[in-house]
Amino acid sequence: MKSAFLSFIFLFFAGLLLMTNSCKKEQFYSKGNLSFSVDTVVFDTIFTTIGSTTQNFKFYNNDNKKLLIEEIELMGGKNSPFRINIDGISDISHKSIEMLAKDSLYGFVEVTLGINNQILPMIVEDSIRFRTNGKDQFLKLAVWGQDAYFHYKDLNEGTWPNDKPHVIYGAAYVDSSKTLVIQKNTKIHLHKNSMLFVYKGTLQINGEKGGEVQMLGDRLEEFYKNVSGQYYGIYLHESRPCTIDYLIQKNGSSGVHITGNNPFNSPSDYNLTITNSILTNNANYGFFLYDGGKLKAENCIISKNGVHSLFVLRGASFDFTHCDIVGYGSSKSAAVGIMNYFDGIASNIPFGNFKNTVIYGPQNYEIALDTVNPSNTAGLINLNFNNCVIRYKDGSNHPMFQNSVYFNEDPKFTSTSEGDFKPLPGSSLSDRGSSSYALPYDIEGTPRNMSAPDIGAYEF
Repeated sequence: MKSAFLSFIFLFFAGLLLMTNSCKKEQFYSKGNLSFSVDTVVFDTIFTTIGSTTQNFKFYNNDNKKLLIEEIELMGGKNSPFRINIDGISDISHKSIEMLAKDSLYGFVEVTLGINNQILPMIVEDSIRFRTNGKDQFLKLAVWGQDAYFHYKDLNEGTWPNDKPHVIYGAAYVDSSKTLVIQKNTKIHLHKNSMLFVYKGTLQINGEKGGEVQMLGDRLEEFYKNVSGQYYGIYLHESRPCTIDYLIQKNGSSGVHITGNNPFNSPSDYNLTITNSILTNNANYGFFLYDGGKLKAENCIISKNGVHSLFVLRGASFDFTHCDIVGYGSSKSAAVGIMNYFDGIASNIPFGNFKNTVIYGPQNYEIALDTVNPSNTAGLINLNFNNCVIRYKDGSNHPMFQNSVYFNEDPKFTSTSEGDFKPLPGSSLSDRGSSSYALPYDIEGTPRNMSAPDIGAYEF
């Protein structure tokens, strides 16, 4: 009996001890996660031969308890050009790492690339996965894979050289009162979600016929040749007067985004004057004008964009002369979309001019208007169409159209599927432009018939 009692006491206290240890174990580790010194480890060395460099980062346990990192893994594994070292140990995977309360550890990343300009993309990426308490956190790794000028959240002014491509990762900034000049024959490649951002500064893109400036994504494989949404685009925020001539911009999200007007600009200044340029195959918009931006466009083709080729939101001013603003994109949206309000705020459109311009596409209505005037303000919306060919069902009955507007007459573009908008013989654009708005040369430098010019960007 005594032996049985002692056995019971032993088992009772042993169970109690196990329960106590179990409770302590549940409370031993933090339920939190890690924080990091950076979100991306970037190798900005330019590689032209076999190259190797090392970067470091820190990760932190900010809690008052120990933290168990279940696993740290290089996602690319053995095939990755990157190698990682965690707390002095080199391996592609690390498990069960304990961090003391309020402690930090170093991680080291090394990369070696055998550069081949015909094979490697411009940016090679991987990531490191950190798993704590069942949650995955990722630290991005990026290395420049080709010989180029790379811009990673940097400030830019002066003149970019054009002997090598420029690659933008994240953003290339032009700050207030600074000027960036981009020469002819410059190629600009942007990474996913990246942009050329001008904040109250000035951008001058000086391409020329045969020496166009090209803005594309950074994926050079044939598969990406016509994939939209590969990067954001050009963003002008309250910019000083900017100029763009002979730019080919393709496959972004919003080709050129203009927000607000600079208070130091004169009433006659535009945020952007763009000439002889093509904006095409953007996932959302060719031009996006928001909240007071001012745009002047001449001899431009804005085509095949996912939502609108021109989108005006909460008021802006714009003047298009001899332009093709056309649809034929992936959606069934109109080529032009205009809303003078957003987020409960309605704004005016001081002027919105379309002169000797074609607005066309496969939809019955290639202009979509959604405007409000809650205070019945006189002259709030000022749209003017002069000598235009427009696809707009029953447009002749709409009061906003006047001054030689031709409705639903086929421009006979050469190939809308291939993005060739040169008109063929018998086009409705022929000789219908106004001499009052005629530009002396078309987008290809061909002299125009100044007494009876063709509508659109081409004289044919």
